Amino acid sequence: MKVKNIMSEPITVHKSDKISHAMDLMDKYDTRRLLVLNGSEPTGVITMRSIASKLGTWKTSNLPASSLHVAAATTDTFTGVLPDMGIEDAIALMDRKNGILIVTDNSNILGWVTPHEILKNAKGIKGYAAEVMKEPITISPGDRVSHARRIMLDNDIGRLPILENGDIVGIITERDVAKAMMNFRDLVPDNQQDVRIRNLIVGDIMTRNVKSVRTNTPITEVISTLLNENIGGVPVLNLRDEMVGVISRREIIKYMAAKG
Repeated sequence: MKVKNIMSEPITVHKSDKISHAMDLMDKYDTRRLLVLNGSEPTGVITMRSIASKLGTWKTSNLPASSLHVAAATTDTFTGVLPDMGIEDAIALMDRKNGILIVTDNSNILGWVTPHEILKNAKGIKGYAAEVMKEPITISPGDRVSHARRIMLDNDIGRLPILENGDIVGIITERDVAKAMMNFRDLVPDNQQDVRIRNLIVGDIMTRNVKSVRTNTPITEVISTLLNENIGGVPVLNLRDEMVGVISRREIIKYMAAKG
């Protein structure tokens, strides 16, 4: 199978559009990234993580999200590939570059391949959640959102399980942080932002009723959960209901690349 057999049409945004417009598109199409164009040329990718990063910097601390352009939060985490590239090579490249693949032919954009397309077309992957999961980084409901954002960016992760007395009570994702930051900057007056942002806590914006898997859940079932729920990752529990790991789409891509 080749990338042209699994690619999808990217949702695009122009680099001069506002970040608020980009987030509206992500909500509309329930996606976590957009292809950024300058005319018809791809210039990068904007993601929920890059938006969360940009909206939390001191340079933009007094600017509403509605005034910031997509170009300010665009990353270069993409690689151009030809339509006849094999899937195994695509998986290895995606893992190595930690980005997505833009399928082009004579400078024309044919489509793109993200972790979603890889997992949607994955067949016969053997193994269990315990073999793929990574050690979790957790926070508590009373932690500040700004602290959660910093942990995500420093560790290059998209979600943090939230524990209270050893139990999972919620999860916070890069999407939650980006939305909170955008709403905060648009709704709170400049002279109140410093105080109010310190009072914004994880418990105010976390998602409850967290989806999870077990250490002995087959990887194929983990993939089904991620795709069916359209989520980027899940906590992993052992047979005593203790959280022992987290699996993201990227961890599965890395596992698939290693199996080659």
